[in-house]
Amino acid sequence: MAEAVLFPGQGAQAEGMGRDWCEAYPTARATWAEASAVLGFSLEDACWSRGEEVNRTDIAQPGILVTSVAILRVLEERGFDSAHSALTVGLSLGEYTALWFARSLEFADAVRLVRLRGAAMQRASEQTPSSMVSLMGATEEQAQALAAVGSQHGICAVANLNAPGQIIVSGELKALDALEAAAKEHGVRRTRRLVVAGGFHSECMRTAADALARALEDVAIRAPRIPFVTNVTGAEVSDPSAIRAHLSAQVCAPVLWEKSMRFALARGVRTFVEPGPGKVLAGILSKIDEQASVRSCAAPSDLAAASAG
Repeated sequence: MAEAVLFPGQGAQAEGMGRDWCEAYPTARATWAEASAVLGFSLEDACWSRGEEVNRTDIAQPGILVTSVAILRVLEERGFDSAHSALTVGLSLGEYTALWFARSLEFADAVRLVRLRGAAMQRASEQTPSSMVSLMGATEEQAQALAAVGSQHGICAVANLNAPGQIIVSGELKALDALEAAAKEHGVRRTRRLVVAGGFHSECMRTAADALARALEDVAIRAPRIPFVTNVTGAEVSDPSAIRAHLSAQVCAPVLWEKSMRFALARGVRTFVEPGPGKVLAGILSKIDEQASVRSCAAPSDLAAASAG
């Protein structure tokens, strides 16, 4: 069975991401240079030389996408057969990388969109002070019950269903305060407030979703050449108009990552490749199916294993 290709989302960023690939491979350097030309500023400088700036939403999002694309292009040069991949999935932001990989989006359009997406999400976060909370070990039922508690104090919703026991809730700050206070009485012993700009994947991001929807109207989206699984439904989608609608809806909708992975597993996929900064998705998948194998490709030293596919 062919491998599936997974692309990480925001949270995978780190200062210097992609630099080691650029130092080792001209194709990676050219990819970063292409992105900087599209954006009109040095993405390399922003991600490699300005400390905490790499964590800004409007820098992290294009930086993660470009890192993944650069790695994938190097893999392809070394024999990785992208056209015969079983399917592709990206976590939140990673959907744009997955759509580029599936030849549904042009690289320049993907870079512009994620820059706009990140800036719009940053503005929404400033307009509506909000955050996200990880519910350690919670079930979906417990998470929904706690989100209902939070909703009595403001916007509050389940944002990420990543894996069994890995659920994240988003919302306004007062709503999250109430949720955290009620966690133990709902059977959730531990919560962790995440260090993020705002309450992603909730109605806190409505203005960002609207801005993205307007931008997407002017972008060409083609039918994917390989199966693409969307976070919004956890199922395959191929119609370009549906993809466009899902991309705008996704900013406020929960990320159904566990459902997306179970869709792949049900199709018989057992091996996955994760080209991008970090190895977050490999860790999540191990909690969904211990038998699944993920070839993470975060550094050039990982290249031999990942390019073997």
